[in-house]
Amino acid sequence: QVQLVESGGGLVQTGGSLRLSCVASGSIFSINTMGWYRQAPGKQRELVAVQTGGGIKNYADSVKGRFTISRDNGGNAVYLQMNSLKAEDAGVYYCNVGAFVGSGSRYLEVWGQGTLVSVSS
Repeated sequence: QVQLVESGGGLVQTGGSLRLSCVASGSIFSINTMGWYRQAPGKQRELVAVQTGGGIKNYADSVKGRFTISRDNGGNAVYLQMNSLKAEDAGVYYCNVGAFVGSGSRYLEVWGQGTLVSVSS
């Protein structure tokens, strides 16, 4: 029903930057929330940043001031600009989308396949 394609992960040095992208496609009526989560080895998946359909943005305390989430106006893409990366930012980053599908009567929460972010010292 809804497919997510993520890109932008990779290896970066401490203090460097990366920009993640996620594009949603499929039988989308309207998108509500778009966000990013991450999971480090041996740890639970955690929220990094989310933006609601109304434009409200929430960030994990650990990334405030360094990461910026944005969405393309009227489109189905979400981005995560990550600056001043630290070793503890490493992990698999997952795009998450909440959307009404089909005629708009059904709501789905969809996860991307994940993109790996590695930070070297």
